[in-house]
Amino acid sequence: MKISIGSDHAGWELKEEIKKYLKEKNVDFQDEGPFDESAVDYPDYAQKVGTAVVSKKATAGILICGTGIGMQIAANKIKGIYAALVDNTFTAEMCRKHNNANVLVMPGRLIGKTLAREITNIWLKTDFEAGRHAQRMDKIKEMENKNFK
Repeated sequence: MKISIGSDHAGWELKEEIKKYLKEKNVDFQDEGPFDESAVDYPDYAQKVGTAVVSKKATAGILICGTGIGMQIAANKIKGIYAALVDNTFTAEMCRKHNNANVLVMPGRLIGKTLAREITNIWLKTDFEAGRHAQRMDKIKEMENKNFK
């Protein structure tokens, strides 16, 4: 597994923490930036991470901004990206099991480092259940094919 990770300035500190966690767990990752806390525009990093995932340069992505809302909206504008904003462990599990989310989005200003590590761990280890959920994801892909030309 290879993770593409990015943030904006508001998520930079938590991104650095998650990078440490990924190293501890021997998870391969690519940091798409930014590389300091200077103000940046979150859509640029959602684009970088999303592109890495859909081009298969990465297996999945992690994005972090202040609330996570902007990153989630921006990432979901990329065909093939299923980004889920997660601020608790239950949602971390369910967005993988039921929605096959390929990008985890976390709110850097709203959760602490310990919870972010727990969310990341659960998200990484949880597999898509498929079954009835695959049928629903197929409907989402149909919508995507119709609306993303």
